[in-house]
Amino acid sequence: MEYPGRVVVITGGASGIGLATAKAMAARGAIPVLVDREREALDRATEALRAQGATQVMPAVCDVTDFDAMQALARDVMTRFGRVDVLFNNAGVAVGGPIAEMRHSDWRWIIDVDLWGPVHGVEAFLPHLLANGSGGHLLFTASFAGLVPNVGLGPYCVAKYGVVALAEVLQKELRSAGIGVSVLCPMRVATNIGHSDRNRDDRYGGAVDSPAVAAQDDDNPDLAGRVLDVESVAAAVLDGIERNLLYILPHRESRAFIERRFNRILRDLDAAL
Repeated sequence: MEYPGRVVVITGGASGIGLATAKAMAARGAIPVLVDREREALDRATEALRAQGATQVMPAVCDVTDFDAMQALARDVMTRFGRVDVLFNNAGVAVGGPIAEMRHSDWRWIIDVDLWGPVHGVEAFLPHLLANGSGGHLLFTASFAGLVPNVGLGPYCVAKYGVVALAEVLQKELRSAGIGVSVLCPMRVATNIGHSDRNRDDRYGGAVDSPAVAAQDDDNPDLAGRVLDVESVAAAVLDGIERNLLYILPHRESRAFIERRFNRILRDLDAAL
C-alpha cells in the first residue's frame, strides 16, 4: 500500500499498538485519525505525531461501544478529508479470572468493547471504504487468545474469537472490491491492557479488582519472557498489510500452539468417524 495522503482511522489510537502503528504509517505519509476515549492521552499522542512531522492529525474522543458516536465520527472524518482508506479496529480491554467468577457486567464490558466495538467500526466506516472505489484495508486487533484459548481469560477469548471470525468473513466478502482484511493476533505485548479498568465506567460496574489478565492456559508453558514491544508489532502490521495477509502473527512461537490446537480438532474428528 502507498501511504501518502491515505486517511487511516485507528481506534485505541492514543497508546500502545494503535499509537505505534499511527506513527509508523504517518512516517510513510499517511493521515492518522486517532480515536480514543482518554482525552489527555489523545492530546499527548497527537503532539507526539506532530513532533515527528505529521502535519495532518485528527484526534477524536469517542467510545467505540457507542454506535451513534461512531457514526458521527465517520461523518466528521468524511467532512474533513472526504475519504477513508484504512480502518484499524484496535481498541480493547480485558478482565482476568475464571468464568465461574465473572459478573454479568464483566461480560457486557468485554463484549461491548472488544466485539461490538469492531462491529460498530465496520458499520460506520465500511460504506465509505466501498464508496472510494480504490481499495483500502480493514485491520482488526484480535489476540492469540482469539485462536488458542487461555484459562482465566474467558470473556476476552470469546470476544476475540468473534473478531477473528468477523475478519475471516469480511476477507471473503470484500476480496472482489479490492479491500484487504487483516486480523492481528499477538501473544504478549508491552501495552496497558492490564490496566483496562481505568476506562471502565459505571455502566459496567466501574473499576474493580480482578486477577492479572495475563492468565495462562494450564497446558501452555510460561510466556512471561515473550513480550514484544509495540514498535515491533506495528512493523508486523505494516508488513501484513503490504503482503495482504489475513492473519498477522508477530510471535514466531505461536506456531506450535496453533498446530496443537488444530491437531486436537483433527484427532477428535478422526475419532468420531
